[in-house]
Amino acid sequence: MTINAQNKSYSSPALEFKSTMFSVPVLGVASDDLVLIEQLLNEKIKLAPEFFKHSPVILDFQEVNKKQLTIAIEAVVAVIRKAGLFAVGVRGGSDLQHQQAIELGIAVTANTEIKAELPKTPKIITAPKDDAQASDDSTTVLITKPIRSGQRIYSHGDLIVLAQVGAGAEILAEGNIHVYGTLRGRALAGVQGNAEARIFCSDLQAELISIAGHYKISDDIQGAISNTPIQIYLQKNALVIKPIA
Repeated sequence: MTINAQNKSYSSPALEFKSTMFSVPVLGVASDDLVLIEQLLNEKIKLAPEFFKHSPVILDFQEVNKKQLTIAIEAVVAVIRKAGLFAVGVRGGSDLQHQQAIELGIAVTANTEIKAELPKTPKIITAPKDDAQASDDSTTVLITKPIRSGQRIYSHGDLIVLAQVGAGAEILAEGNIHVYGTLRGRALAGVQGNAEARIFCSDLQAELISIAGHYKISDDIQGAISNTPIQIYLQKNALVIKPIA
């Protein structure tokens, strides 16, 4: 059957750029020892295999170049792919490394971080039926229903969850995160570099917690206080987990 494309009408354009936000792990490379890199990478993946499974990563070569070590992008990408990860970007590299990345079809990204100011007078809204709402810069997002596995919620301000966050779910906020139920899944606060952001929850059982790019995975969190309201904040580039007094 032959279809005349000229007679077909579409209610939406065939191609459209959309502004959105995804969290992508940054893998800092500080050695030219590929065997060591592979070993350490596999050890880290074993701690949280579901989180890293088929994950995109950005390779950061600032440290390795500060040490004036020579390493080829292609070799590092091969190690990354062998571990089941996908290099989608490179930053902090030399001109040669950036050129190698482009030849491999990998983006070259900027090193700068965008600082976001928290809203002074946030407007509280309730998420729609799909329990996910991306708000504007003056909005705090309020979630009233449980967040299930596979769901992903982003807030440009604070994020307040009045129910539990399930395993496999991901919540992100440029400001603070408040979870008034059990926090499983992944919670990332201050995602635009706000180091003053905090995470508050009633029961911490998360797969990953992060503030301004500094994170801990489940094995690092084990031993932390559970079944007790806690707060998580950043102090001297380390995450601190403490009960709420």
